[in-house]
Amino acid sequence: MLILLLMACRHEQEDIHFKPIGYYSGDFDLKTGAPRQGLLMPETKARIILDSSYTKALSSIEQFEYIWVIYYFDKAKGWEAKVRPPESDHEYGLFATRSPRRPNAIGLSLVKLDSIRNNILYISGIDAFDKTPVLDLKPFLPSVDYAVSEKNMLAELYLGHHDEEFINDTLIQEFVLGFKQRLHNDSLLKNSSKKEN
Repeated sequence: MLILLLMACRHEQEDIHFKPIGYYSGDFDLKTGAPRQGLLMPETKARIILDSSYTKALSSIEQFEYIWVIYYFDKAKGWEAKVRPPESDHEYGLFATRSPRRPNAIGLSLVKLDSIRNNILYISGIDAFDKTPVLDLKPFLPSVDYAVSEKNMLAELYLGHHDEEFINDTLIQEFVLGFKQRLHNDSLLKNSSKKEN
C-alpha cells in the first residue's frame, strides 16, 4: 500500500516534455491577428512544415480531407481562472472557453488538408500564428469526432463563443498576451489623474 502511495506521489511530480514535430508557416502573427476559429474563415491558407524525420509518418494521411492539429500556444502569456471570450458579455471559468492563455497552453484546430508534398502539408482554415510549434497531427473521424448536442449549442451561444470571427491586434493584447489588467489599471490611473486636475 505504501509503495503504491509513493509511486502515485512520484507520478504527480514528474514533468511532461514535448518536442515539436514541426511548425506553422503562414501570414498571421501578433500584429495581423488571426481567425478565432479557422473554419470560420475557410479561405485562409498556410503550411505545416514537419521535421523531415516524420515524412514517412504522413503515409495515408492524404486520404483524409480534414485533420486535427495539436499545437503549442507559444505566444500566450500566463492564465486566469475566469475568462470573458472576445466581445462576450459573460465571464466564465477558463475551461469553459477556448482561450489560448491556459495552464498548459495547448491548441487544437480542425483544418482542411489541401495537399502534401514530402514533409509539407498545405492546409486551409487556419487560426494559428506563423512559426507556431506543432505537437501532433490526427485524422478527423466523423464517426467519433462529431456529436450533435443541443446543450452544447445553447452553451456556445450563451457564452458568446460565436461573437467574434477575427481576433485583431487589439484583442491579442488581452486574450493572448494577457494585458487586460494592466490596460484596465492604466485607464483607471488616467481617469483619476484627470479628476484631480
